[in-house]
Amino acid sequence: MDQEIDQELAKRMLVEGATMIFLDVPVGTEFGIDLKSWNTGDKFKGVKMIPPGIHIIHYSTIGKYGDISPKVSFMHNFKKHEFLVKKWDLDAEDVSSECIKNEEIERFKANLFELDKFLGPYPFDTWPQWKKLSNHLSESLLERLNPESGLIRSALELVKGEPKIERRSRGRTIEEKEEELLPKLVPKEGSNIRMTPLPEAYPEGCSPAEITMHSMDSTYTLEKIISQFNNEMDLLGELQFLFISFLVGQSLEAMESWRTLFRTLCKVRSGLVRRRGLYSAFLKVLETQLIFIPEDFLVDIVASNNVIYSSLRDLFRSMKEESVVEPRLKCEAEHLKERLTHKFGWDFEDLEEEVGDEAPVIVDL
Repeated sequence: MDQEIDQELAKRMLVEGATMIFLDVPVGTEFGIDLKSWNTGDKFKGVKMIPPGIHIIHYSTIGKYGDISPKVSFMHNFKKHEFLVKKWDLDAEDVSSECIKNEEIERFKANLFELDKFLGPYPFDTWPQWKKLSNHLSESLLERLNPESGLIRSALELVKGEPKIERRSRGRTIEEKEEELLPKLVPKEGSNIRMTPLPEAYPEGCSPAEITMHSMDSTYTLEKIISQFNNEMDLLGELQFLFISFLVGQSLEAMESWRTLFRTLCKVRSGLVRRRGLYSAFLKVLETQLIFIPEDFLVDIVASNNVIYSSLRDLFRSMKEESVVEPRLKCEAEHLKERLTHKFGWDFEDLEEEVGDEAPVIVDL
């Protein structure tokens, strides 16, 4: 975005933009909104001129020895002229859960002129990129996906869970005995991102031949997932929520869920025709998301297998082989292939060849 547009947008946001007051944040805290972050000074009290819409606020405290705490973030749908007030809880070393009274908020509004010099402006240079990353998000999706606590944590809070009691028809191995001695830790209630549950990969009662078919085409799974939304595009909103929670919020939980949902979308074959609009939008979402990820994050560390690359090969192969897929959608896929080949050097020739462990599962009759 050039400086002229920056200035024009900034002037408009002076009138329409939202304001976030964040009080008592420790000096040196790494604080950010969307794709930018800074270390706070002693005069920091928040952010002004925030464009209306969904944004992510994120922060990490810095210890006296320079150690950085796990990142915490939350997404919020800012309205025009909204005035959001948050306070820091020194004892909890986190944002306070205390509800700010309307009288106090009105008092801050009345003193906005004096507060202005302590508020940093929204980083408009990242605004176009942020809009592309979040254009399918909505307030209803935030309410559905946000943890009950309202906070997305890069390190989940773990508490002691109930031990799992199993009946065994054989003696326990040494490894099993050692595992039972370890405390069973589970995420603290209300701290998980509430992802849409994935259904089984195939209907109950399938024949071996049908199981093989569903392992090669995840249309059944996709349709079951979409049936849990009011609109098919909300599925892309969830994909964006998970991606942002990983990219900005550094949530590994979100990363794994994003990859699972991404893999499901890429393995669809027969559904490409029925869901043409969804896949056209999906390709645009992917083009934006993959620009932000270094290739190291795309490689499965355990299996040394690039799941994203092999999944995209599946998607491009299906679009090439399914003759009823619209030419325009095929052109959009070709455009994405070219962009990814340029950025990562990925080879999408010879799509008929299976890569790594991605060959279909064949069930014997």
